[in-house]
Amino acid sequence: MPCTGTYWICPGWRLRCAKSPNLRMNKPTTAVSKTVSWVAKRGLGYLIGIACLIWVFHDVQRARILEHLRGVRWAWVASAVFMDVFGYLCQGWRWQLLLRPIGYLPVLQTTQAIYVGLFVNEILPMRVGEIARAYLVSRWLRVEFVRLIPSMAVERFFDGVWLAVGIGLAAIFVPLPRSLLKAADALGILVLIAAALLVFVVFRTRDPASEALPESKTGAPRGWLRSSVRRLAHDLRSIGTSRLFYFAFALSLVFMLLEALAFWFVMRAYGLRQSFGVGLVVFLIVHLGTALPNAPANVGTYQFFTVVGLTLFGVDKTLASAFSLAVFVILTVPLWAIGLVALSRTGRTLHSLRAEIDRAMLRQK
Repeated sequence: MPCTGTYWICPGWRLRCAKSPNLRMNKPTTAVSKTVSWVAKRGLGYLIGIACLIWVFHDVQRARILEHLRGVRWAWVASAVFMDVFGYLCQGWRWQLLLRPIGYLPVLQTTQAIYVGLFVNEILPMRVGEIARAYLVSRWLRVEFVRLIPSMAVERFFDGVWLAVGIGLAAIFVPLPRSLLKAADALGILVLIAAALLVFVVFRTRDPASEALPESKTGAPRGWLRSSVRRLAHDLRSIGTSRLFYFAFALSLVFMLLEALAFWFVMRAYGLRQSFGVGLVVFLIVHLGTALPNAPANVGTYQFFTVVGLTLFGVDKTLASAFSLAVFVILTVPLWAIGLVALSRTGRTLHSLRAEIDRAMLRQK
């Protein structure tokens, strides 16, 4: 397929094709196709977020929301922020362990990259912060960007396993909505498929000649793809056969529990006296509902699933809607602040980081 001159790897990260520098020779893009492309790549997440916010607040008593917000207990808020930060430190530790087969970074540096990615996710849709954090670590380790993919895929696999287990246990004790159960079933199937693929890649019989990971010198797409897949399989095998793999898996549970504790502490700060078990179930519902990329910072979907989860346990919708705002602000503002500091410590701005990633992706081509 001929290059059209410009393409997008994801919303907000535009690249110009190296094979067609002269854009004047390209076929003009119609206004209709531009509109469709924008909606497909950027607008859909915003539309979903707006629709969720409309549902959350369309029949609540706004005066009561402000009344509830004024009664927040700040000691619980401070505890929630501490647990949230400590949770992301555990995530940084987990990533550091998974990166050991390709290089060593201090835990604080991997945590810094994670916060940069979170900060980017708060600004741009579709979770392009994952690209940002992978790019930073690839620069610090001086390895190709593609070699970060296995460690990040294993992270998502670990999260999916514990989320599926948590939702499965919750469904035994709480009558969850049918739509959430279907989503949990789909997640469980994906986790099983991912587990089977991981076992196959890690434990299959290997040909020593295939471990050489030859570079493609022809530049042909097929040769580059074959070389990249072989390299990814090699790195994934190195992670799966490491003793640190199981420790990282256990850290994933610790990370999720710390995030759930932070969520429950905000519930306590807000005067909701439900048990930690209830808070954990609501947190898992929110986590499952916001798993797919959508609007920046999950605005709208976060509030929607928070209200859905709380109302399952008899919480008034007005109170649940007010809490959905409070927990979002309390757990997001520190993330913005730490993420901004983490980005500035790299010596880059958001604009310069985007430009660097654009150039790096062009070199990969």
